[in-house]
Amino acid sequence: MITVNMADGFEEMEAITVIDLLRRADIDVVIVSIMGRKQVTSARNIRIEADELFEDVDYDDCEMMVFPGGGGGARNLDNHEGVVKMIKEFNDSKKWIAAICAAPMILGHHHILDGRKATIYKGMEDELLGATYVDEKVVVDGQIISSQGPATAIEFSLKIIEVLKGKEKAAAVATALLFD
Repeated sequence: MITVNMADGFEEMEAITVIDLLRRADIDVVIVSIMGRKQVTSARNIRIEADELFEDVDYDDCEMMVFPGGGGGARNLDNHEGVVKMIKEFNDSKKWIAAICAAPMILGHHHILDGRKATIYKGMEDELLGATYVDEKVVVDGQIISSQGPATAIEFSLKIIEVLKGKEKAAAVATALLFD
């Protein structure tokens, strides 16, 4: 199982694209709300119903945590004590963490990126504390995947599929999307 961790203010394309593509790849995706309620509201006032509340998820069974961006959503995630604790546990256990757009700042703020290469939404490079900024759409360093923003959501999703299910599965999903 992987979790897509959602907070009010999330970026729609980054959340829905990831959920959609991973489910196309037969990956067990659980949409998690950190808001204390299942309904999460995007940056543009689109409401999504989460599968689970953060406090009800057993992260021991989770192989990857995914964090969509959106400035408000990323700040809400960054300020959530449980999310920060779980990110640190995942990092210590060498489990996968994936963040796109503004969300890599969470990893920078909590020293997960120290000595690593990462990317983030352009203009936010200073938020990648301890990291070397790389101006690429998707960057993988160790078990951390980072990506730049809404326009890179498909590449980000395909990279997640690749690391979890292999290059062939990622290529099959890309072909079915006409993303060649």
